[in-house]
Amino acid sequence: MNQTNAFDHHRGAPHGGVLVNLLASPERVAQLQDQSREMTSITLSSRQLSDLELLLNGTYSPLTGFMSRTAYQSALETLRTPEGHLWPLPICLDIHLSDMERLSPGQVVALRDTEGFMVAALTITDLWTPDKTAEAEAVFGTADPRHPGVERLIRQTGAGYVGGTVEGIQYPLHFAFRRLRHPPAEMRALYRKLGWRRVVAFHTRNPIHRPQLEVTLRAMAQARANLLLHPVVQRVKTGDIDAYTRIRCYMEITHKYPPNMMMLSLLPFPMRMAGPREALLHAIMRKNYGCTHFIVGPHHASPAEDGHSFYPPEAARELLLRHGPELDMGIVPFDRLQYVKEADDYLAENEMEPGDTCLEMSNDEFHARLRSGRRVPEWYTFPRVIEALRKAYPPRHRQGFTVFCTGLSGAGKSTIARILYARFLEMGGRPVTLLDGDIVRLNLSSELGFSKAHRDINVRRIGFVASEITKNRGIAICAPIAPYAETRKAIREAIEIHGGFVEVHVATPLDVCEGRDRKGLYAKARAGLIQGFTGINDPYEPPEQAEARIDTTELTPDESAQEILLYLERAGYIR
Repeated sequence: MNQTNAFDHHRGAPHGGVLVNLLASPERVAQLQDQSREMTSITLSSRQLSDLELLLNGTYSPLTGFMSRTAYQSALETLRTPEGHLWPLPICLDIHLSDMERLSPGQVVALRDTEGFMVAALTITDLWTPDKTAEAEAVFGTADPRHPGVERLIRQTGAGYVGGTVEGIQYPLHFAFRRLRHPPAEMRALYRKLGWRRVVAFHTRNPIHRPQLEVTLRAMAQARANLLLHPVVQRVKTGDIDAYTRIRCYMEITHKYPPNMMMLSLLPFPMRMAGPREALLHAIMRKNYGCTHFIVGPHHASPAEDGHSFYPPEAARELLLRHGPELDMGIVPFDRLQYVKEADDYLAENEMEPGDTCLEMSNDEFHARLRSGRRVPEWYTFPRVIEALRKAYPPRHRQGFTVFCTGLSGAGKSTIARILYARFLEMGGRPVTLLDGDIVRLNLSSELGFSKAHRDINVRRIGFVASEITKNRGIAICAPIAPYAETRKAIREAIEIHGGFVEVHVATPLDVCEGRDRKGLYAKARAGLIQGFTGINDPYEPPEQAEARIDTTELTPDESAQEILLYLERAGYIR
């Protein structure tokens, strides 16, 4: 860890000079709520609600709303607001193009959560269609869709942007861990009450293990400061540990610090994984929280700590050190620490002796050990942290999982699913649910037709039910056609958050399936009586990386089911 920019002063002013508070007065709130009956509404996603909360409570000071087109362009091109304040990332409200038709500049719209509660009013100043590729190049330094931030920007956000000033009705509601949620003004008041003159902030999205603990302790000593442990609570990517489990791990780790020297607070920030630009925004937010120092490490806010990275290791450090004096913050860089067996401690490379034995574990390896039930060595983390993680992520043979059979009509999916259902019931130990296509159509999707959109809705409903079963450590067996790769990918991502997802491609050829056409559906499709029939006049997109591939041309249903069971045994889901 290198000594640099160690400031020795009281907390400075918020970024831009004023800590913004966008909650309206009680009189204005009553007026807006009365007018809301006539307002057009925009329902916000969880990520949009998080951005709105940070606007309302001043974390995004000096912003007073979602960025206008001019402010958006300024942030992309200059890393500044039009007024000249450092601001590296656009904070925009994205909407679908169809929704833009009902909006216009000067209009006041109601911003609502998914349950319909009005959280804020937005007075529109701008509506525009951004160049998402140009935005990706500016923000992420690439338009490569393998970058998760680029993929989200291009494929998951609305094509239109709305800019305007915000008036808050109330903060978005949080029902869990309320005592750990503090807006910037409250945190600044706590520092004054406790007499904390210097505060170093640590940003993280993963549990704190021994290496991270050592980094924060060193930073506290270097800056002669108290610690704000300030993790983001939203899950950043598929495979990340869920927020509730991570928070319980943070609460366990607080006991490892000297008494009254640190504080844990949760930050509802939706990470973009934008590397250096995002690291600069992380520092700005902590300045608004009254912190005097900020810790930055290699690959800060990079989408891949383990393996390929889109940014040089020191890119975030270099950008922060360049702007640290302007921010009036001490930037505390740290080098990668490794466990040295002989010293029984974590050391930087320049602290090691020749011949030292270094042990290291990547985040990917840790997650693999956790999910497979393998032992995690104590030199890497703490027993109480592992205990908290094990409760949420038991070994695979105690996890829930989904077997998702996909293939053409007549491929044999339903028969295989019924055999698996019976075998799992024989084994016992977990509740088992069969979600065959016809069963779901009768009980869950009876109002749907067979258009492309309705078939896709039906498959997504199956995925949602399967994710709930998996989350509660049951077994879900699904057997829809599910012809579209994008839908299957979304279902996989939703289920893998909670447990296992085993995709089985029942790859029986079309001519064989057509020869088994007991319902006459293929014949009707060939005759033009059925439109959009998968395999005839609508495509089937075969899975590229299915866990199992079965062709029932030669295999019996029992043999096919046995192949799947053998895979599940090898993968550790059954014993």
